[in-house]
Amino acid sequence: MSTNPVQTPSAERIEQRLRETLQPMALEVIDESYLHHGHAGANGSGFGTHFRVRVTSHLFTGKSAVMRHRLVYDALRDFIEQGLHALAIETHLPPV
Repeated sequence: MSTNPVQTPSAERIEQRLRETLQPMALEVIDESYLHHGHAGANGSGFGTHFRVRVTSHLFTGKSAVMRHRLVYDALRDFIEQGLHALAIETHLPPV
């Protein structure tokens, strides 16, 4: 069991993880939690629960949209335990 306190997900932490795992050519992580105040999964703080990710990676080449989304979800799996409630994912293939 970890003695570190659980951190609320942040755009910066999510971006860092995706940079490490997907080696993106382009990446944008937007915390949209404030748009979901009072909705399911909102924590009342206005941040850390609802994110939008736009990512372009060579690791997506040859993979279906479902497989590309799975790569993103797998990279961020532990953030769900930390309060990430909703993730809007936009994946893009690199230019040819």
